[in-house]
Amino acid sequence: MAIDKKQVEEIVRAVGGKENIEAATHCVTRLRFALYDEDKVDTELLDQNELVKGQFSSQGQFQVVIGPGLVDKVYDEMIQITGGERSSKDEVKAAAGKKQNPLQRAIKTLSDIFIPILPAIITAGLLLGINNILTGPGIFFDGKSLVDVYPAWKDFASMINTIASTAFTFLPALIGWSAVTRFGGSPLLGIVLGLILVHPDLLSAYGYANAVNEGTVPTWNLFGWEIEKIGYQGQVLPVLVSAYLLAKMEIFLNKRVHDSIKLLVVAPVTLLVTGFLAFTIIGPVTFAIANAITSGLIYIYDSYAALGGLIYGGLYALLVITGMHHTFLAVDVQLIGSQGGTFLWPMLALSNIAQGSAALAMMLVLREKKMRGLAATSSVSAFLGVTEPAIFGVNIRYRYPFIFGMVGSAIGGVLLTMNNVQATSIGVGGVPGFLSIFPDKWGVFFIGMAIVLVVPFLLTVVFGRARLRKEDRLAANGETAEVQGNNAVSAETAAGTETAERNRTTGRAGHEPVNTLEIIAPLTGRAVPLADVPDPAFAEKQMGEGIAIEPSGNQVVAPFDAQVAHVIKSKHAVILEHASGLQILIHVGINTVSLKGEGFVMHVETGDRVRAGQKLLEFDRKVIEDAGYPLITPVIIPDGQDMVERVETLTGDVTSGQSDVLKVHLKG
Repeated sequence: MAIDKKQVEEIVRAVGGKENIEAATHCVTRLRFALYDEDKVDTELLDQNELVKGQFSSQGQFQVVIGPGLVDKVYDEMIQITGGERSSKDEVKAAAGKKQNPLQRAIKTLSDIFIPILPAIITAGLLLGINNILTGPGIFFDGKSLVDVYPAWKDFASMINTIASTAFTFLPALIGWSAVTRFGGSPLLGIVLGLILVHPDLLSAYGYANAVNEGTVPTWNLFGWEIEKIGYQGQVLPVLVSAYLLAKMEIFLNKRVHDSIKLLVVAPVTLLVTGFLAFTIIGPVTFAIANAITSGLIYIYDSYAALGGLIYGGLYALLVITGMHHTFLAVDVQLIGSQGGTFLWPMLALSNIAQGSAALAMMLVLREKKMRGLAATSSVSAFLGVTEPAIFGVNIRYRYPFIFGMVGSAIGGVLLTMNNVQATSIGVGGVPGFLSIFPDKWGVFFIGMAIVLVVPFLLTVVFGRARLRKEDRLAANGETAEVQGNNAVSAETAAGTETAERNRTTGRAGHEPVNTLEIIAPLTGRAVPLADVPDPAFAEKQMGEGIAIEPSGNQVVAPFDAQVAHVIKSKHAVILEHASGLQILIHVGINTVSLKGEGFVMHVETGDRVRAGQKLLEFDRKVIEDAGYPLITPVIIPDGQDMVERVETLTGDVTSGQSDVLKVHLKG
């Protein structure tokens, strides 16, 4: 199809002109812009453009839906018109990130820094939990620990403690590596910076309070300037600020120092200046700020324990949805480093269990086999500390289990805070979270676990079944009308039935003539309405009618005999054309274009002819899920195809190559 240059010019004008475009790219269906000022967008002008199927703003990107097969041509024409450079998806994403408000950017930065080091911290937490079991008094014997009764285990416990505490002892090195990497500097210099801040020659931060009371804090004397000679074990802010300074200084010097002497200048100068400022200014100032924050939290915890537990325990699941829960990792680490324990982590563990319990209850409420299976597996994941599958896959979708999970978690949070339940470390959440709890508080924590297991489960089952009964009554009230409709259908003549069946069969085979084209499922899983897709372009049917499939497998097959009209470069989508001229788009996952083909294997090329049921592509579910992208796969009949009269959708469990998901009624 030829592109009208004037329509493309109108798109450029509608987004504020070329001077308002910071970067632009495209995926299989839409143009993606990073704009300097989204207020300059003329939405009415876009709506009037025949090329534009829809528009929306998401995560700092303004997206204009064009549709498959046309978007690449529109993009090429737009680049010629604006004279701009082609941008990658990452470049547009980076530019769009600048449009986020300061709080969003801060949350994302902390998340980017702490997520890579979580495996080390979680492992350390689990090992410390084992050490707690061995050394905690009163667990197995009255007033004594296991190592007290069996001294032979003492050194074994000591060795476990050494292995486990290493990640916390050298935490600044881990944070330094991750933070400097995030800020664009050399990871190795980040590690060295972190190690400098916990050098053995320094007074350990854990002994600082006693040294102050005894008046034995060591100092450096820099020409009369007394600097406390202390380390920053368990501290977060000193290394974060120092890492930022180091990365920016390294970048600055790398741009200005000649290549021949970079090795002699950049790293030594960067470390010397950053290290000096860390000990003289950054460390003391941020150390004081961190202690003030900690003292404030402790004051609130001591003075308003129940209120704090109610709010944090109840709202933690909401923090997971927004991504803000990652910011509290820094608070947990700071509390452990300064106070020896954190009162926030136990509430996190109970929130995990509460959402898992609500998801598990949906097994007794839901009727669809696929969703019941998802409820079961996601609840197990939540019980083990990973709540995203339960929250996003089940609870948020039906709303009330998510709310009841929050209610149970709030009650549990009040119980924990009123009884001063704290964790010695950050380990796995959920049921194994008890390993991180001080052993003398296990009893209270287990009561809290019972609350978050029972309360959300019962509330969800009772409310869910009452809701089902109400729906059944409404359905029964409409039964008479349905029977009358069925009687009208049964009056169809036998000859007409044979004709309809013949048309459907030829539609499957891909031969002409055809009145109704039955499209079989290209994936095995559960077919759901497009409204369930977490992307406005698909959910609002901006590109066309269709259906979405939540896949249980990892293969996509041809839904009918066809020619491959277009294979998307990043291998996550394909467009097929039926003999009647009808085109269909199969788009695996949402925003999977960002993977740049990773996790996808395409078995066909543009121009190939395929038979119904033939394998088109395979995808690695783990790669997509680990990247944080939904697997739900839209199957779209793109708009603008004149032969289409109407499209019927069929939902429910489907099997690739066998089950019908769409019926396309063609004109004529």
